[in-house]
Amino acid sequence: MLVAKELREKEKQLKIREEEQNRKDIDLKVREDEQKNKELKEQRRKNRELKILKEEEDRQKEAEFIKIREWEEKFDREQKQKEQEEIRREQRLIQKEIEKRARFEEIDKNLKSSSSGLENFNIDKSKEN
Repeated sequence: MLVAKELREKEKQLKIREEEQNRKDIDLKVREDEQKNKELKEQRRKNRELKILKEEEDRQKEAEFIKIREWEEKFDREQKQKEQEEIRREQRLIQKEIEKRARFEEIDKNLKSSSSGLENFNIDKSKEN
């Protein structure tokens, strides 16, 4: 009987230890799960922050790209306008040169016709004498 009593007592203690160990295991699992959830939550928060930062950087890059493209287009327009103004200026100079030559030719033509008239006049005068 004593052995049976000791055996029951030992079984009780083993059962109590087993229950305590089960509770400890459950507590440990709950803490591990909580820690894992906390880490996942923190990782998601970091990922969201990184995503927001990347989106902001992308917006800034796009804005810079647009500004550069607008500047290039403006520069190209100004260059084209300058080239067109230069062409018009050259055309005006050419036109002035043509007009100047035409005037000189007209003056020269008038002078030649006047001088040939004088030569004819001189020749006619000498014939009369």
